[in-house]
Amino acid sequence: MYLVVDIGGTKTLIALFSRRGRVIRRIKFKTPQGAKTFLAELTRYLEDFRKYKISALTVAIPGLVQKNCSVKFGNRNWDNIDILTPLKELFACPIYFENDANLATLYESFRLPGRTVFLTFSTGVGGGIAEKNRVLPESAEFEPGHKIYEYSGKRKEWEDIASAKSIGDFYHVDHATKLRKKEVMEDIAKRIYLGIPDIIETYNPDTIILGGPLGKIFKLYSKYLPQDLKVKLRRPKRPNESVIYGGYLYAKRKERE
Repeated sequence: MYLVVDIGGTKTLIALFSRRGRVIRRIKFKTPQGAKTFLAELTRYLEDFRKYKISALTVAIPGLVQKNCSVKFGNRNWDNIDILTPLKELFACPIYFENDANLATLYESFRLPGRTVFLTFSTGVGGGIAEKNRVLPESAEFEPGHKIYEYSGKRKEWEDIASAKSIGDFYHVDHATKLRKKEVMEDIAKRIYLGIPDIIETYNPDTIILGGPLGKIFKLYSKYLPQDLKVKLRRPKRPNESVIYGGYLYAKRKERE
């Protein structure tokens, strides 16, 4: 069995996978603000998984990862906290750390032909680039959300225009996935399209996957995106669980290496 921990800005998800990739058990809890509180909560929830025979554990980090250790969290001031030691005390198996966007990219691009760009429209706009079932090195520098575009007469970063959080704030809803009106879907399509031409020109992808929370309502706004692009736009296979399934694939690959 394989265990995956997805550490998010608002929630942390723990998933237990069978060897064939079926989720046997899930636990979700709110990610605390403090590092010490988080480690205590994580350890408490993971204790319950010690009864399983775990072949490998993958930890998805929302930030930079070097030498298989989390070094900088993108959404918390937790630089260089020691997650590895408490995990090693719980599980006598290989433990891997990887960036969450890379894991989501790995899963969503798996077995797709050509080059794939995966975009996640969530708190910000991030993602990765993959080809032949591998996340490419270019993904380390892939920060599409920080590109500047003009929208409604103002110049802003793309993620301040098109992220799920920005759209939710603009329309005064807790979650952008609650939006349904035709004129709103047209607006969302315009916001998302702003960065697409640059991505096509720079990375020459065959497929672009529009993921994150906005991936859940892809069918509602995609009809208002240009239909003559030389690239296929797709919804994600699992908008809410791309990271954990990528964590499973990552562990399986490491096992074969």
